[in-house]
Order: sequence, then C-alpha cells, then structure tokens
Amino acid sequence: MPTKAYTECLDAMFGMRRFGIILGLSTITNILAGLGNPQQRFSSIHIAGTNGKGSIASAIATILQQAGYRVGLYTSPHLIRFNERICINGTPITDDAVVAAWEAVKSVHHGNREPTFFEFSTAMAFQAFGQGDVDYAVIETGMGGRMDATNVVKPLVSVITNISLEHKTYLGSTIAAITGEKAGIIKPGIPVVTGVSQTKARAVIEKAASAQSSPLFMKSRDFNVRRTGDNRFSYRGIDHRWTGMRTSLLGGHQVDNASLTLAACELIMRRDNRLSRDHIQSGLIQNRWPGRLEVVSQRPYVILDGAHNLMAARRLSRFLQDNLAGRRITMVAGILDDKPYSAILKDLVAPCARLILTRPKINRSLPPETLETAAKPLISDIQIVADVGDAVRYAIATSKPDDAVCVAGSLYVIGEAKAALEKSGEGLFQI
Repeated sequence: MPTKAYTECLDAMFGMRRFGIILGLSTITNILAGLGNPQQRFSSIHIAGTNGKGSIASAIATILQQAGYRVGLYTSPHLIRFNERICINGTPITDDAVVAAWEAVKSVHHGNREPTFFEFSTAMAFQAFGQGDVDYAVIETGMGGRMDATNVVKPLVSVITNISLEHKTYLGSTIAAITGEKAGIIKPGIPVVTGVSQTKARAVIEKAASAQSSPLFMKSRDFNVRRTGDNRFSYRGIDHRWTGMRTSLLGGHQVDNASLTLAACELIMRRDNRLSRDHIQSGLIQNRWPGRLEVVSQRPYVILDGAHNLMAARRLSRFLQDNLAGRRITMVAGILDDKPYSAILKDLVAPCARLILTRPKINRSLPPETLETAAKPLISDIQIVADVGDAVRYAIATSKPDDAVCVAGSLYVIGEAKAALEKSGEGLFQI
C-alpha cells in the first residue's frame, strides 16, 4: 500500500501536466545547480530518435549491469507506476526514493517559471542516480533532443535511433527539421551512433557532428548486421566482428536496434576494457522491454505493443502478418489525438478480423467514435468498449484458444491493459 507521502507526491507530479510541454534548458539547469549537479556524478549514454529509444536504452543498461556496474536507466512514459521511469540495476526505485527525490527537487529554486512534469521527473531521476551511486546512467530523451530537459548531460556516447514525422508542433514539419532537433544531443568531441536512413536526415546529422568535431558512426556505413535466423544475427562493427549474436526482443526491427546497441557498446569499450562480448551477448538475451511486442499469454495468444506512431504501427502489422498468419486476430486499439490515427488504423487492422476500439484515461486520447468513423472503410467487425481493461478482458473472453489478441495504439493503452491483466490474473506467463 503506497504511503500518504508517496500518494501526495504523485498527485503533485501529475498536477504539473497542466503546465503542458515547454522545451528549454534554463529551468532544468537551475534545478540541477541547486541540487549540486548530480548528473555530473556518473557516466551517461544519451539516446534520442523516433522509435527504438527505450529498447536500446534498456539493452545498454542491461549489458553494463552484466559487466558488474551499478546502472541507472531513465525512460518514459511509464506503463503502470511512475517508479518505472527511474530504475537502478533493472529495478524501479522505491516509493521512499521517489518521495526523497521529489522533496529534494522541490526544495531548490527553479527560476522564473514552474517546472513541467518532465523537467521535474528528469531532475528527480538525476538526483536518484546521484544519491544511488550509479556508475553509468542510460538516459532517453522525452521529445526531440536539442531543448529536451535531458540534454544537460555530457555523455560518453550519443545515440540517434531513427527519424520519422512526429511532434510537428514542437519539432518542425519536415524530416530535416526534426532531425536537427534530435541532432541537438550531439556534444563537442563526443562520438555519436545513428541508425537514421533518409538521405536528408543523414546529411543533417553529418553536418551537426562535423560542427561539433564529433566522430560519427552510421548504420550501413560504419557498422551493420546480417540476420541469420529468428532474432539471430552477425554483427560487422566498428572495431569487432561478432557472429552468433541473439536478442530476446521480438520483431525484425529489434535486430536493427541491437546493431545500434552494439555500436554504442564498442565505443564504450574503447574507454572501458571491463566490458566484453560475453557481457554484450548476455545483456541482449537478458534484456526485457515491456509493452513492445510483449507476449503475455499463449491460449489465446495475447501480445501487447505500444505501436504509438505510424512507423511502429507498420512494424507491428508486419510482425502480425509474418508470425500469426492463419490465426483470427482481434485488435484492441486506442490512439492519442496528436497521431495520424487514420493511417495508423489502416496498418493496425490490415492483418485483423475484428477491431475493438477503446480509450485510455488521458486527456489527449481520441474518442472511440472518432476512430470508428476512420475504421469503417477498413474493417467490418468493429466494437467499442470504452474502458481499456474491459476491452482487453472482453477480447480475450470472446476469442478461441487458437485465436490471437493484440493490444496497441498507445503506450497509455498498454499500461492500462497490463494493470487490468495483472489485477484479473490474465497474462499468467510471459514469453
């Protein structure tokens, strides 16, 4: 049972969302200065991009932990509890640690405006890592990069995963503009690894790295992978050639993510001879990243995947078509109002026989009726079950043992689905 202090702390945190999204570094800089700059007490790896940030961040953190280090991991959003955003050695920090970090951040001067939820969360994470004596912290950006609150760290390595059109109100309306914001995490002389593929985006990153005199390592040019089976691959790297590698995460795109993970680890190895290939392979196998192609039941087959933007929806659709052909698939979906929901739905329902529309409890979620209008030309069997937990339970109850249920469209949907399954005892095992 959460303590009163923890409950009050979280109520205050979530109340900060009324300040919305404000990009900039002055407020977070003031807060961290007041805390004694805890972000300077540990080495960091900083990760930006559109998709794959969390998977790569979690993998690098797990690998460093396999090497015997004490490792912090800061990601967002959380699925069920706020504590998930701030992990040390693979475990979310305790309620007491959340309260302690909250009290510390609240006690310092923050400048001329109130901090946003993300600024406060970021300061709490750095404070918790500083107090927790971590050796490394793997830090995922929230939005963009250049003006993201996390962009106060001076990392050992910067990683930019991939780029697609997202958050256009804040980051720009073109791939080049968005890439420029993501490339803002590149620091003077700090090596950067990227999986960006578009010609214009690569040019922006090359220009930014050159301006900062930062060594740049690009997928397909400086390192690459060759698939040798399901989740298995060979790696042709910057300094090494590794065969017989394997990732535990499902989906062909996770092999591409693994290549960025390995390239980042190679650059860490140039400064840290304690890290080895065995640690890397063990970390890839041990790594878990909930809510991303996460199988929680076999009969019926139930899979959870945030698929919160168009690129992720296409990858999920491809996975379902490649791996669940012949099964009757029910899609349970809810989507936020800043997403191209018609295009996302087109990909999500392509392999499916039935669509159940739902709505997570966040003010940015679209009404199921709006989604229904967009979905009617795409699929005939559509139902609305407004509560996410009820929608998932209904989908499972009305599916046969050999059928499949996929929950997707937003990580907020996934969080509510996981909470409901845990409460009801569904999803009894995980693959």
